[in-house]
Amino acid sequence: MSIKVLATENAPAAIGPYVQGKIAGGFLFASGQIPLDPKTGALVGSNITEQAEQAMKNVTALVEAAGGSMNDVVKSTCFLKDIADFAAFNEVYAKYVGTEAPARSCVGGIDLPKGALCEVEVVVFLGK
Repeated sequence: MSIKVLATENAPAAIGPYVQGKIAGGFLFASGQIPLDPKTGALVGSNITEQAEQAMKNVTALVEAAGGSMNDVVKSTCFLKDIADFAAFNEVYAKYVGTEAPARSCVGGIDLPKGALCEVEVVVFLGK
């Protein structure tokens, strides 16, 4: 099995010793995306709605760079700084995953890089 590193300018560059994602065995394993502007690396938004929107745009950019669509996401893990933001986060998240939502875990009450309010990572089936 070959393993390919995913890299795209349409999502933020890694801010540590990791890559944006790896494609292996017909799957994309994407690194978690926080609400960073891909061009500047600056945190976007001051509330959960704005930050969730940017994080999901970043996730979508990775999925599309790998040749998939958001309908191909089979598993996501979402991290929230404050679990009280769960409902507002879900409103934004639902716009991106639609009716074919993936399996998901969501964890709240944790500190995230750069003071972000949310982070989203996905596993995507590319095998079609």
